[in-house]
Amino acid sequence: MKQSSNVNQLEDVESFMKQPGNDTADAVLRKLDEQYQKYKYMELNLAQKKQRLKSQIPQIKQTLEILRHMQKKKETTDPMETHFLLADNVYCKASVPPTDKVCLWLGANVMLEYDIDEAQSLLEKNLATASRNLDSLEEDLDFLRDQFTTTEVNMARVYNFDVKKRSKDNLLKSVKMS
Repeated sequence: MKQSSNVNQLEDVESFMKQPGNDTADAVLRKLDEQYQKYKYMELNLAQKKQRLKSQIPQIKQTLEILRHMQKKKETTDPMETHFLLADNVYCKASVPPTDKVCLWLGANVMLEYDIDEAQSLLEKNLATASRNLDSLEEDLDFLRDQFTTTEVNMARVYNFDVKKRSKDNLLKSVKMS
């Protein structure tokens, strides 16, 4: 993301306003506001992805814990006593015999059976990927915050430049009239 849409801070607003396409301050402010809105939209999408990952990571960790517990229990003949979720806040008690197979939800209403070792390996890989993605999202969100600030500063500079220019033009008009 960082390479694709970096906003440069306007140091010399006067020369910037003389560039082609920057005829009026209103036009430039509209462009900057459009850019700002795009960044806000990107931020919203990234924040939603971040929320999904932040809820997904604990679920993966919890499932890995359960798999580790099942790994220990599979060597015994004692069944594992547990509670499982039937619906929101509705749990059912179960007695699970030792097993070396588990079923994992993969998403999109797909569930597959795995050996416990395979399931553990898959979930560890998924956890590492989710953690990397979360770190990357944090960096992208930090980058976007910098872009917001730079865009806001640029908008303020263009606005202030326009106010000074109009004030100067009005002063020149009043001097010419007198």
